[in-house]
Amino acid sequence: MAAPSADAARATARPTTSELATPAVAAAGVLAAGVARLWSPDGVADGPVVCPFRLLTGLPCPGCGLTRAWVYAAHGRWSESFGANPFGLVAAGLVLALVVVCLRSAWRRTPVPSLDVLARRPWVLALVGVWLTYAVVRLVGVLTLGWGA
Repeated sequence: MAAPSADAARATARPTTSELATPAVAAAGVLAAGVARLWSPDGVADGPVVCPFRLLTGLPCPGCGLTRAWVYAAHGRWSESFGANPFGLVAAGLVLALVVVCLRSAWRRTPVPSLDVLARRPWVLALVGVWLTYAVVRLVGVLTLGWGA
């Protein structure tokens, strides 16, 4: 009796956690966009502070403003979204790209790229560096220049 082919073994194998991570992150992003669309942008700035770092220190973390940015973007308020956190629009674009990658893989019946592999691309690492630089500049501005957070 011949051994099963690698393709047959792959087709019957259960997906690994790393294989499920990419579609899971894409689905979570779609869910977050849906919640942002349902949330009224008129009251999003007046909501409670939920960031643990900000609750403890009173200072903005790198992600502060991302929720407001997504809510504003989901309602087409681009300048307010950018003002809340410019990386909100970037994150929304990355989620959209991830959804397209997952749908393309499903359409072509090919494996979804590993999130680990996608996250190690040079442009992604550069983007994370720019985001963290933005966070440091904003933090220094809050501490030394009295910028609003």
